[in-house]
Amino acid sequence: MLVIDNQTGTATGNEIEAIDAFNDSMEAAGQWITAGGLVGPAKAAVFDNRNDLGQVTEGSLFGTDEYYSGFWLINAESIEVARELAAAGSKACNRRV
Repeated sequence: MLVIDNQTGTATGNEIEAIDAFNDSMEAAGQWITAGGLVGPAKAAVFDNRNDLGQVTEGSLFGTDEYYSGFWLINAESIEVARELAAAGSKACNRRV
């Protein structure tokens, strides 16, 4: 599950506690594999070295204000459970997932 953020600073400061509780509940249920935050697009670069091209493009891959700011790798027994976890994750981190 990918966390979708934008560069307007939407964090309220309360998300960490809710995310930790969400992670703990998934871990207890055997659904949590790993999770992590990702650096914003200001520090991003896209590398293309196919056929020794050696091309580096500074900035985000996407041409929008949105970017992936984090992720969860989960173990869900069905697509329905995965969708429920995505909705709960969106609520916990206060972002689109």
